[in-house]
Amino acid sequence: MGIVSQEAINQFQSLIDQIEEEPLKKTFQNIHQGYPVQTLARFLRAREENVGNAHKMLLDCLKWRVQNEIDNILTKLIVPVELYKTVRDSQLIGLSGYSREGLPVLAYGVGLSTYNKASVHYYVQSHIQINEYRDRVVLPSATKKYGRHINTCIKILDMTGLKMSALSQIKILTIISSIDDLNYPEKTTTYYIVNAPYVFSACWKVVKPLLQERTRKKVQVLSGCGRDELLKIMEYDSLPHFCTKEGSGSSRYSGGGVSDCFALHHSFHQELYNYIKEQASLCKATEPVKQGSFRVEIPEPLPGEVEIARTIESELHKLENQNGFHDSGGGGGGNNNH
Repeated sequence: MGIVSQEAINQFQSLIDQIEEEPLKKTFQNIHQGYPVQTLARFLRAREENVGNAHKMLLDCLKWRVQNEIDNILTKLIVPVELYKTVRDSQLIGLSGYSREGLPVLAYGVGLSTYNKASVHYYVQSHIQINEYRDRVVLPSATKKYGRHINTCIKILDMTGLKMSALSQIKILTIISSIDDLNYPEKTTTYYIVNAPYVFSACWKVVKPLLQERTRKKVQVLSGCGRDELLKIMEYDSLPHFCTKEGSGSSRYSGGGVSDCFALHHSFHQELYNYIKEQASLCKATEPVKQGSFRVEIPEPLPGEVEIARTIESELHKLENQNGFHDSGGGGGGNNNH
């Protein structure tokens, strides 16, 4: 993840020590979970070790958290339960296990997520809740279990089912990506892309040069479902279900004995839901639970995110206009070497 100089950390620490507002200090504690220096290092890496820029980034993040009550987001159930199920079925995220080094393995069904069954605010709420649960529950428990500080994860992005209709999802994905870039920087060591169809390969070719070198180095496009490569860093039972079956078209429901980590009955989702339910019941005395999303102020997308979104849209339109191109959602990109 890159080593940050002690001098930069010391300068940054002295600036943060000047914060006097209690709400900002409290939310910073929720971010660092007892590891303030490592947290400062993450923000420094995200701003190329420029102390002034990292300081502004962290202050903006703290203010965003206070203004949007992010510290309380794990007390806000998405209700009724049918709505919660709908969000989960159309925003496919799961925790499939841990790498041999103890890093949580988060799986994303990019190609099969539709994001069209609920308001954008519910998807944003759900995404932030998973981020906060990862940072406040999953990572601290991995740190305890593996006996060393763990504050990052691995992400595996399944492109199975990715189609031209992905155009309609670009807006919400840009919003979510901006929230992560601004408020949860440097939380991912590697992004593994699997089951990549032609439409992904075409878009990746034009997007790759737009990414910062730091991000580009973290992305690995694997052949097929990526099983053999991923088994070098994790055990079989930590593989997401969509990485356990070779050949084309690994689907959401395939997976030789490994359970579907997107499913509501998966242990991760059971634990997440029960945790939020328990936290909500502790706060019930203050106000009754009612239907309605926990509205987080949606940030203006970062200029880089906007450029990437426009480039993807342009490439998809180009593909649409090509003679003989069919909107095929088949996964398994064969031997895509990038």
